Amino acid sequence: MHRQAWLAALALLAMTAAHAPIASATQTRIARDRKPVKEIASGRIAVGSATFPVYLSADWSNPLPDVTRAVLVLHGVLRNADDYFRAALSAQAAAGDTGKSTLMIAPQFLIEPDVEAFKLPAETLRWSLYGWQGGEPALAPGPVSSFEALDAILAKLGDRKLFPNLKQVVVFGHSGGGQVVQRYAIAVKGDQVLLREGIGVRYVVANPSSYAYFTKERPQPAIAAKCEGYNSWKFGMDDRPPYLAEPTPAALEQAYVARRVIYLLGTLDTNPNHPALDKSCMAEAEGPYRYARGHSYVAAMQARDHGATNHSVWDVAGVGHEGGKMLNSPCGLTAVFDIPGCEAAR
Repeated sequence: MHRQAWLAALALLAMTAAHAPIASATQTRIARDRKPVKEIASGRIAVGSATFPVYLSADWSNPLPDVTRAVLVLHGVLRNADDYFRAALSAQAAAGDTGKSTLMIAPQFLIEPDVEAFKLPAETLRWSLYGWQGGEPALAPGPVSSFEALDAILAKLGDRKLFPNLKQVVVFGHSGGGQVVQRYAIAVKGDQVLLREGIGVRYVVANPSSYAYFTKERPQPAIAAKCEGYNSWKFGMDDRPPYLAEPTPAALEQAYVARRVIYLLGTLDTNPNHPALDKSCMAEAEGPYRYARGHSYVAAMQARDHGATNHSVWDVAGVGHEGGKMLNSPCGLTAVFDIPGCEAAR
């Protein structure tokens, strides 16, 4: 073998070896995330002619006059709404009397392998593997945004015949669910029916891997400079899906900062190699790990000249990337149920 060919072969081997762990880790993560869920939520809500599965702590087909608060708890990337619903019921019990007058709701975003594994009806909504996190249209039975599915829940909660005494709705999400809540708080349309009825709406964003920025500036500009598409949705304002394509970024930002948003960040969620952490260059441009990415995002928003006084960031001491512990922590209970106990909330 000629020396040049030999050197080229060595270089190719070195390049393959260097990228193999990254590719392998990505493939492993995708394979894990594509596995069908263990359980499908028992409840259903109509979204147009389609259906969307939800867990419910009470039957909402009849009036619930004792309910004064409703809490949506959104699952992470594994779509394990059953685990999140159990954590939601635990938090409800910990909230005491406030929990007794609360309806807990755990929606479930499905993908095709879930529908196939459980032989679900054709009208069951299903999205691409990660598209539901950013409001993308469903793959079937029609192009329904995951945000439209959440809007349908808010619309039902705004029905005063069913919920005559509802005063507060909280949308809580952890990890992949935290990504949904952060983007939904930017784009939400379904809150209008609640606000017209005098019902407060709050968004609680816990430990997401990434955030949607309103400018092209990033905490890690060197990474952003080498990352094609780093400002595309769901990381930035370019190439937004149909649900929020029409408003300008400035209009979306103005609406977002006017909404009540609480960022919950686990102080131990600092592993830059966490298996569920988004390691794409788009996410890496936001920081090395979730705790840093969260504080960097809040700092960037606070530096903007719009006075985002409705937004708060609370550290959850001693908790890592654990949705149940985040929700059931003192700050989680304060954020969701207004239960005193979070030092940061003072």
